[in-house]
Amino acid sequence: MMKAKINLFLTGMTLIMNTMIAQQEPKAPKHDTVLVTHKHERIDPYFWMNRRDSKEVLDYIGAENAYSEAYFKRLNSLQETLLQEFDRRIDPNEESVPFFFQGREFQSKNSAGKDYQDIFERVNGRQVLFFSENERAKGQSFYELADWAPSPDNTMLAFSEDYVGRRKYTIFFRDEKTRKILKEQIRETDGSLVWANDNKTVFYVKKDPETLREFQVFSHVLGTDPKKDKLVFEEKDERFSVGISKSLTTKYIVITTESSTTSEQLFINANHPELPYEIFLPRKNGHLYEADDHENGFYVTSNENAPNNKILYYKDWPSKAPQPQEIIPHDPKVLISDKITLKRHMVLETRINGLEQIQLLDLAIGRKSTIALKEETYTLKLGYNDQYDAPFIYYHYNSMTTPTTVYKYHFAKENSEVFFMKKPIDPAFSPDLYESKRVWATANDGSMIPISLVYKKGTNLEKAPLLLYGYGSYGVNIPASFSYTRLSLLDRGFVYALAHIRGGKYMGETWYENGKFLKKKNTFTDFINCAEYLGMKKYCDPDKIYAQGGSAGGLLMGAVTNMAPYLWKGVIAQVPFVDVVSTMLDESIPLTVGEYEEWGNPNDETYFNYMLSYSPFDNVRKMNYPAMLITTGYHDSQVQYWEPLKWIARLREYRTNNNPLLLDCNMDAGHGGGSGRTNERKEWAKEYSFILDLEGVEK
Repeated sequence: MMKAKINLFLTGMTLIMNTMIAQQEPKAPKHDTVLVTHKHERIDPYFWMNRRDSKEVLDYIGAENAYSEAYFKRLNSLQETLLQEFDRRIDPNEESVPFFFQGREFQSKNSAGKDYQDIFERVNGRQVLFFSENERAKGQSFYELADWAPSPDNTMLAFSEDYVGRRKYTIFFRDEKTRKILKEQIRETDGSLVWANDNKTVFYVKKDPETLREFQVFSHVLGTDPKKDKLVFEEKDERFSVGISKSLTTKYIVITTESSTTSEQLFINANHPELPYEIFLPRKNGHLYEADDHENGFYVTSNENAPNNKILYYKDWPSKAPQPQEIIPHDPKVLISDKITLKRHMVLETRINGLEQIQLLDLAIGRKSTIALKEETYTLKLGYNDQYDAPFIYYHYNSMTTPTTVYKYHFAKENSEVFFMKKPIDPAFSPDLYESKRVWATANDGSMIPISLVYKKGTNLEKAPLLLYGYGSYGVNIPASFSYTRLSLLDRGFVYALAHIRGGKYMGETWYENGKFLKKKNTFTDFINCAEYLGMKKYCDPDKIYAQGGSAGGLLMGAVTNMAPYLWKGVIAQVPFVDVVSTMLDESIPLTVGEYEEWGNPNDETYFNYMLSYSPFDNVRKMNYPAMLITTGYHDSQVQYWEPLKWIARLREYRTNNNPLLLDCNMDAGHGGGSGRTNERKEWAKEYSFILDLEGVEK
């Protein structure tokens, strides 16, 4: 048996080496650039890669893509098998949850053989095509519908689209009687749009053309020249970005301007959009708040002296009623992560000991109740609820073993009923075939790190390979949710785990604060500790641990690969933020200045030195590296393509072994990868085939 395994391994390695020999591994040209900061000198031989569209850059990307394509060519059969499995499990005519908008019922649907969704409206008991993404995407290599909204009187439709992947959206208008698209277009927006109640004024957000920061709010009146649109608000502080929304009561257009640590909201009378805005609470450094208007006043989420947030009630505008009433006090054990305020009830998303709950407050009598589950790990989220006087709410539940179910909770009855359920089309699937649990690893400083994991029952865990996923930035939590595609790994004996590391808010606000700025390395060591724990406790074979993360999670991949390369048999880094120091020093790069409140400002020598100590690109050194698949999109606006490009060039220069190093640059994609479900599934299949191949799995 052992001899057969050795022969299989040697055969696999021979195939890999033959592929590498057949297609020469790219070698990037080196042009040294000397970078001096705080009298510290760095030499970057790959700095030239930021010359977008230059022949040298395009030639090098072409060489990397050709090398990657040659490597994966022998895995075409495995990828095709995976794609067939995805198709067998995922309904080609999959439907979204029905949702209600302005009293109308909509539903998004996929159709067999089509890449994009179409939106249908239920009219007089039958489904009528409302908007076809497939029609709009015809002939395009990339397509994204960002936002859409009918006017309050339902006579016009505004919608925004991107055909490049750079997240620069054009707003279009459609006459709902004739279904004809008007000629007037608003270009270079962030995609969001909100109608005033006059049925002719639309508010939208413009991006800075260089940094892509959302910084201006304009109003457009239908039938006028967009070049003459009114500038409503401009955010001059480069740490802040602006967003727009409409209050649930429809009384106000709300402009929110915020950084990672501070926010401010501006209210505009939706019945009189020509009037100036009114500031709700003036910004105060370190104060994050969100106000919901109500017929009896305002309900405000605030973090002032309340890291996990508290709820305040103002009877009138703060300028008229400066002393609010504390409705829900701060609780160091309960994170308030979101809320909606209806006519009679306030509904909160909370997190206790890492697990999500929905808390309900009857505003008339003050009675509280809770929707919670008695499971080890799951995802529980509020659904789309846009009716201010609704006697019910929708919420979503799923887990790592159970597909999504949407419930309708009736306030009067105090009970939930199933509203919609995603049913698997594969008759062989059953949640009972899989097991999910939550375990706790110990961090270097003694903190307990939660890990959600799932595997197929009957798997010999001691010998099982493991894919460990992590993110750990911006307070973002990766949900412990279901995935049809992931079953292809579980059915082949993999364990899949989510590391709920610091930098997210899984365990509350302090969990986030202890994974940013000068405590960022906790994020990386937590992830390493999770891998070590899972191997030590025999939830997997410690010699078969794979790691995956994207964007800031790609930074995580780069950092843990430098810090503990021996732990990982393979690493998948998607659109990775790896050139931290150079990027954060360049204020012309999109989003840089706003990121100072997440990572720190490297113009401060303390932050510079700390960033330099973990920046993946700057810490590549001569040692053995695991097999790595690195992906990027040429039009990525969040992490520029040259970061992963520079990183793989340096990895090739310094590594002391022959493990595969692959870069896949999608020339028709941005930060989210290729558009359309065909491209999305192909990307999953490629990533899975990469690690399955390293395990010697051929089918």
